[in-house]
Amino acid sequence: MSISVLSNEFLELKADSAGAQMAGIRSCYGNDFLWEGNPRYWKEQAPNLFPYVGRLTESSYILDGKKYSMNIHGFAKASEFEVKEEAGELIYHLSENEETKARYPFDFDFFVKYRLDGWSVEVTYEVVNRSSGIMPFGLGAHPGFRVPLAEGTEFTDYYLEFARTCHPDRVIYSPECFPVGRDESYPLKDGRILELRHDLFDNDAIVLKHMADQVTLKSDKTPRSVTVSYPQMHFLGLWHTVRTDAPFLCIEPWVSLSSRHGMIEDLACQSDLIRLWPGETYRNRWVITIHDEK
Repeated sequence: MSISVLSNEFLELKADSAGAQMAGIRSCYGNDFLWEGNPRYWKEQAPNLFPYVGRLTESSYILDGKKYSMNIHGFAKASEFEVKEEAGELIYHLSENEETKARYPFDFDFFVKYRLDGWSVEVTYEVVNRSSGIMPFGLGAHPGFRVPLAEGTEFTDYYLEFARTCHPDRVIYSPECFPVGRDESYPLKDGRILELRHDLFDNDAIVLKHMADQVTLKSDKTPRSVTVSYPQMHFLGLWHTVRTDAPFLCIEPWVSLSSRHGMIEDLACQSDLIRLWPGETYRNRWVITIHDEK
């Protein structure tokens, strides 16, 4: 593992070759916004989820009649990436190897690219299918942010504000954390606000769909806030460590979901996965914008 750094006059971004995950976001005023990875609550910071998001029933799936095993959130987050810096951009690259082929039988290139633009961290995912057949995959982000963001404030002083009035649905999960095939309306205060409480996550993540494609973590007691924009992601997971007072919140844009409850999925048939034809490239860009003052 190795840490690389990007900086401009507003932000410093650190990223780790282990999983290509962000390892720190600090403003020019010396304030940290990314969760530090305290193992008391959650040792990770901002995993990149590929080629699957969430859990597989029995940690398994079927493809072309063969059964494969894969851990939660895929293997990218536990993989060592090659890294290079090019024109002010950190580019992380993972391709197939003997270990990945045993779990996922495709030749691929997976790139995670970080770039700074003013107060924003731009993240681009790029997937290339170098196999001879259609490649199904899931993809998502799992960044954790410090809550509270400022001294003198508490977790419950913060809320999520969506960029526009919306009427999201919550994807209902079983106690074992698999979708059960049912959604429920998830009303927001004034159609935009979700006030934070630790017990929101007593039954694991809140997973939304049909929400606005931008949300801000903020408090009326501090100007510090974080906006996450995800125009190509159709699901949003919100999570912190279950039944704890964890001082962070994960805001997780995803393109796909876990396997359905009680089903070992045939990856060729799971409807929310991306299907990439041979030789094609898929790109998805999302953005973190920091708001800070002295």
